[in-house]
Amino acid sequence: MSRCAWPLLRRLPARAGLAFRHGRPAAAALSSPSSPSSSSSGDGGSRAPDTSLFVPVPLKPGGAAGEDVGAELTRPLDKGEVLKNLNKFYKRKEIQRLGAENGLDARLFHQAFISFRKYIMESSSVSADLHIILNDICCDAGKGHVDDLFPFFLRHAKQIFPMLDCMDDLRKISDLRLPPNWYPDARAIQRKIIFHAGPTNSGKTYHAIQRFLSAKSGIYCGPLKLLAHEIFQKTNDANVPCDLVTGEERVYANEDARQAPHIACTIEMCSTNTPYEVAVIDEIQMIRDPARGWAWTRALLGLCAEEIHVCGEAAAVDLVTELMYTTGEEVEVRNYKRLTPLTVLDYALESLDNLRPGDCIVCFSKNDIYSVSRQIEARGLECAVIYGSLPPGTKLEQAKKFNDPDDPCKILVATDAIGMGLNLCIRRIIFNSIVKPTVNEKGEKEIDSIPTSQALQIAGRAGRFGSSFTQGEVTTMYREDLVQLKEILSDAVPSVKAAGLHPTPEQIEMFAYHLPDATLSNLIDIFVSLSQVDGMYFVCNIDDFKFLADMIQHIPLNLRSRYVFCTAPLNRKEPFVCTTLLKFARQFSRNEPLTFDWLCRHTKWPLAAPKNIKELVHLEAVHDVFDLYLWLSYRFMDMFPDAALVRDIQKKLDDIIQIGVRNITKLIRASQSAAAPGAAEVVSEDFPTTKRDARVASDRHGAKSPEALSIAVEAPALRRARSPRASRSGTRQEDLKSYGRGSLANRLLREGLLTQEMLRQLESEWQDQHRNGRYGFGSKRDDQHSSKETGKKRK
Repeated sequence: MSRCAWPLLRRLPARAGLAFRHGRPAAAALSSPSSPSSSSSGDGGSRAPDTSLFVPVPLKPGGAAGEDVGAELTRPLDKGEVLKNLNKFYKRKEIQRLGAENGLDARLFHQAFISFRKYIMESSSVSADLHIILNDICCDAGKGHVDDLFPFFLRHAKQIFPMLDCMDDLRKISDLRLPPNWYPDARAIQRKIIFHAGPTNSGKTYHAIQRFLSAKSGIYCGPLKLLAHEIFQKTNDANVPCDLVTGEERVYANEDARQAPHIACTIEMCSTNTPYEVAVIDEIQMIRDPARGWAWTRALLGLCAEEIHVCGEAAAVDLVTELMYTTGEEVEVRNYKRLTPLTVLDYALESLDNLRPGDCIVCFSKNDIYSVSRQIEARGLECAVIYGSLPPGTKLEQAKKFNDPDDPCKILVATDAIGMGLNLCIRRIIFNSIVKPTVNEKGEKEIDSIPTSQALQIAGRAGRFGSSFTQGEVTTMYREDLVQLKEILSDAVPSVKAAGLHPTPEQIEMFAYHLPDATLSNLIDIFVSLSQVDGMYFVCNIDDFKFLADMIQHIPLNLRSRYVFCTAPLNRKEPFVCTTLLKFARQFSRNEPLTFDWLCRHTKWPLAAPKNIKELVHLEAVHDVFDLYLWLSYRFMDMFPDAALVRDIQKKLDDIIQIGVRNITKLIRASQSAAAPGAAEVVSEDFPTTKRDARVASDRHGAKSPEALSIAVEAPALRRARSPRASRSGTRQEDLKSYGRGSLANRLLREGLLTQEMLRQLESEWQDQHRNGRYGFGSKRDDQHSSKETGKKRK
């Protein structure tokens, strides 16, 4: 198999293409040894399907193509009498019971009857046998009974709900209870599993990589492109030829593009049918991730390597040990301790005037990133900025700027994107907030306190071994957050309980064979509804896949192509990227290649340096579009032929974005000056839940304005209500975003998350804080006052 083809054909559905045949699948695919249907026992269980997902197939009423044979044998039907008897048939308890025995619950029975009645009443003629039965029931009472309609009704029900006729087969296909059997190549060898367990900055990955370098062949599987790039670079610098494989990029160590014995890749791109001496799986605790956990499960169970070195938190040891027990493989655990001390300070930063070289302020929204970075530079300090949607090149450039001892930039403002993938010389981590938007196990968005695992991951970036800072420190921006941060960091990391799964390409292919008229989104829904997993696994979230499936459903594509487009990695919050994917799919469906000129025309390339934040955000979206083009070019090489040209302009775009990020304070100032009075500070992706809300309102409306007071009261109330130690009842992020269009305090009162007494207390606290000059860093005067107060206390 070619070097570019193997990642596509062997990947799971959430990230890669699907090796579909045109039309129905070949017999070989249907009897694939990796399919769970060949290894599941029994009839797959008796789990009741979610029939709300069953979409009826429309049937057109019959017409008289020739003579009405039924009428010729008997007489024309009296439609009035037919309707009376059909309704009598529907009300029969015996008929409803028979329907339930044949898979028709109350919902399906009702839908099937409505369709059956409509079909008969609107048809100019029906089949001769049905016509005769109806005639006997309506005209010759002694000859027929309404119960005689049941076989015809059941036949009609199975025509509009084809899944009823193959439910046993569908249950077997969607049985996910034996994932180890999906990988026969891995089961054919006896693998040695070594778990390197420890916190951030403990050297666990270093020891695994040393074994990787000494092996004759190896594969490194990391969670991010940046980590794969780093290992790729280090391995080649050590004179060990190593290739790089990500969804959008293939870089060969050999000039003739021969495959090197070592590969560094993103975990979704690992091959499960290529033999290696050593494999390294990094950040194994992400096996519990609700969206990407399936990739770690697949690598752990499926990699064909003599030694599997697993790196990550000790919280995942028990689950990995249990999973390997099902494969007959033992796990050797090597525990590591942190190499440098990490101290949680007893005081908060409280003012940006107290910043020191090597400080990193961690925010959980772009809005906070923009706000904090501007206030830092207003104090005459330079800061680097890193957040998730920045291109990898820009992230590396900002990290290099911050790490350079000769560069005047000594402060970093970043999101949790620094948690893994970048080497940073940080002295002190400062949490600007301890709440962030999250996605729960149901796929619902909430705002909640950061979990212990993530807090430790971020805090552990301070005081990196081998850097200029041998000791790390952690604190918060606000005094009231510090107590809760200490509680979070002192909590034990919950054990990883289950590993993520996703349907394999072969399973979806077989589902499509049985349900050829179902949409891809509906197909996936039915699969998940019927799927069965044991206690060690869960089915990963499929919302992004379904979003894309629904978006391109109207475009005529064959199943294979449709599936690949739906697995494209993009952020559905970015309208420009989603719209461009739609254009890609439409052009593809016309069998017209997407050329370099076509892409430049639709992205308006060349692009100028951004003049404000809105333009910077658009440039980041265009960079994502170029990534999308490159990702598709490795799956449809003929239809996306200009990957090399696109890669060249993507590098130029990266340079333009770097210019924008270096001048981010000017962009923020330009955005604010262009905004209407009273408008939001900058475009925000997430609901701001920290005291910054009150700061912004105070600056804009005056310290004692109702607007400032309202936001000041609502933000702490929300934080207190959403604390995991106060309540887990969860407020939806969509609801939170409406805080500016009504009183959040009133809504929290209605929902029982806030009392009038709490509201009065919060108002009193806010007024006391403002009178005492401890309100945060809303203005320079307040900061200076706060700094003096803090100085007096320390003295």
